[in-house]
Amino acid sequence: MVASFTSQQAAPQAPRPRRSSPQLGQGKRALQLLQGSLSGRKVERRSPLLAGFHRAADGTLVGLGLCMLTLSGLTLHWQTQWGRNYEQLEASQGLGQRMQESAAVLEQHHLGAVKRPGQLVPTNSENLIYLPSVQKSPQSQAAALLTSIQMAPIRSGY
Repeated sequence: MVASFTSQQAAPQAPRPRRSSPQLGQGKRALQLLQGSLSGRKVERRSPLLAGFHRAADGTLVGLGLCMLTLSGLTLHWQTQWGRNYEQLEASQGLGQRMQESAAVLEQHHLGAVKRPGQLVPTNSENLIYLPSVQKSPQSQAAALLTSIQMAPIRSGY
């Protein structure tokens, strides 16, 4: 069977003009280009070693990012704690200074109030006498320790 063509069938039809905006078409083509170029399946099929390396690098970068966030949080926490401790140190130093000043004021007051001020000596480190603290009967503690120890022969073995 032989087919015959008429002039209408053989003539190609002219392309119809598109009615959509040209920007939409360009956006679609760019999106298709991005999806095609960044497709992990293409890379995995062509070079599985490179795809594995890419996954390992991505995992490493994510892990390092998390570590940096964690360390940043810990650093801020430790700086806050250090700041609080430093403020407490400054407060205690100020209190120590105020205590020394009040001791000096009290000493001056007592020296002036005494009828015979020559008998009182101003305090300084050379005039201080340190007394040992009182211990509670060390012999009774030693006796209690000795009575708690049981003197029995040691069995052989364990």
